[in-house]
Amino acid sequence: MVVIRVFGTGCPKCNQAYENVKKAVEELGIDAEIIKVTDINEISEWIFVAPGIAFDDYIVFEGKVPTVEEIKEELKKYLEEKK
Repeated sequence: MVVIRVFGTGCPKCNQAYENVKKAVEELGIDAEIIKVTDINEISEWIFVAPGIAFDDYIVFEGKVPTVEEIKEELKKYLEEKK
């Protein structure tokens, strides 16, 4: 199982990033826990520019809203490397 954290304060871009992560996980059919991190102090410990996305403890995206396809591509690569 992979833990996916989506960092954002609740702005439209951050919410879109979260929705795109949910859709990517659903389309890939993988076992993942998706955590929405909205606390500004916790966000600042991980990234400089929101939105951000981390797989486990690895920051994958920062300061952009990745498409569902981009997330799927990175997730597949990450899961391959994790094996």
